[in-house]
Amino acid sequence: MVEKVIPDGTETAVDTGRRVFMKSIARAVIAGGLALTLAACTSSDADPEESPPSATPAGPELETTTVDALPGTEEAPFDQPRELQAPPDWTVSVWARVPSARLLAWTPDNRLLVSRPKFGDVIEIVPGQGDAAPTQRPLIEGLNQPHGLAFHDTTLYVAESDQIDAFTYANGALSDKKVVVDGLPDAKSSDLKGAYAHALKSVAVSRDGTQLYISVGSTGNISADDRDSDPERATILTAPAAGGDPTTFARGVRNGTGLAIDPDGGVWTAVNHRDNLQYPHKTDFDGDGTLDNGDVIQEYVNDHPLEPLAKLTQGRDLGWPYCNPDPDLKPGEKDSPLGYTKRPLVNDDELNPDGSKLDCASLAPAEQGMGAHSAPLGLSFADVGGDYGPGALVGVHGSWNRKPPRPPEVSFFPWRNGTLDAQQTLLTGFQLEDGSRWGRPVMAIVGTDKAIYVSDDAAGAIYRVTPST
Repeated sequence: MVEKVIPDGTETAVDTGRRVFMKSIARAVIAGGLALTLAACTSSDADPEESPPSATPAGPELETTTVDALPGTEEAPFDQPRELQAPPDWTVSVWARVPSARLLAWTPDNRLLVSRPKFGDVIEIVPGQGDAAPTQRPLIEGLNQPHGLAFHDTTLYVAESDQIDAFTYANGALSDKKVVVDGLPDAKSSDLKGAYAHALKSVAVSRDGTQLYISVGSTGNISADDRDSDPERATILTAPAAGGDPTTFARGVRNGTGLAIDPDGGVWTAVNHRDNLQYPHKTDFDGDGTLDNGDVIQEYVNDHPLEPLAKLTQGRDLGWPYCNPDPDLKPGEKDSPLGYTKRPLVNDDELNPDGSKLDCASLAPAEQGMGAHSAPLGLSFADVGGDYGPGALVGVHGSWNRKPPRPPEVSFFPWRNGTLDAQQTLLTGFQLEDGSRWGRPVMAIVGTDKAIYVSDDAAGAIYRVTPST
């Protein structure tokens, strides 16, 4: 098996060496079809034959706004005008330039921390007074691919690729470093021998500060051995915040980079699901007169499987790699409408065709989801205000292997009655008509000033998105 690791570390493609061939696409994916997938339609638990999918809550219609490159931020890609689509009267400015900016966290004294696994450091950005530009400096350096950041009171937790650190934070300084979880799998682990595609970890801390939750991605695209490893990979682990051995909290989570605590204390993850999914139905998908089950067909892969956004409880199983969340409201039909709310898990045709490895029908569906290959990364809960209110913000990095590419965006999922409602697009326009991109958002987080701060590792920027008053 040959593993191809994509440089940003969020997605992988696997050449299984099996008899897999790409069939010619019978027809191009037309713009209307792509628009349907991006609309993220939802469905209920009712029979889709009797109950048509409800439309995604639209929210305000987005309008084009020019990104304001503040003085000192005008280097590429902002050496030319850039436009985004945002809610009416919202403004977007380049607040700071931070190369390879990834996940974000606010300190207790209102400084923004930005992780940079590529550089092994965490950057501190101090907002300026009035219209003054923010200042920045490394808060800590020399770490092993630091990624996830989480605060409880004055304790900062940092997720390195092989361990979780705890620091005491005060007045822009860290002290009293303590390794509270060690031995996490990464490329240096003896059993992996360097073959590890999802080394970056995320971390969240329970509201009472007693428990940590840690995302540990899969070894590769369909590495089933992860379910038997110690510690288990493709999982969300939990451990005492004061230090101790981790245990499995939820499993079958291919790469749950998005990890956050909801307003009621629940644990949520946004998942990068698998690639190159075989067509599972005994039907003629591409219209050439032969059954296509077992084949990898690009037009099918484009929208399968969906990317789950799930609330986790102790022992929950999201099914990977034996089960796949199916967005088709009419399974087996080529032009089936797509839905992303509480969609069932179905047997993986390659690894679990008869359900003997795992009973997929017995697994609870994810509460929400996004289109295939959205590559959700940062996840945070906040009150966005205005016409939106409370909900979850997701940094959608965009696909690397979809044809045509799925665009990056900042998504919003409204918080309704103790759960999340369907996906809305809050900020988009990073991808041009030819599929090229000048930016890729990673995480969005609300500041004490009610503005939304968005990291972008492709543009090397932190945006300040100001809602209308």
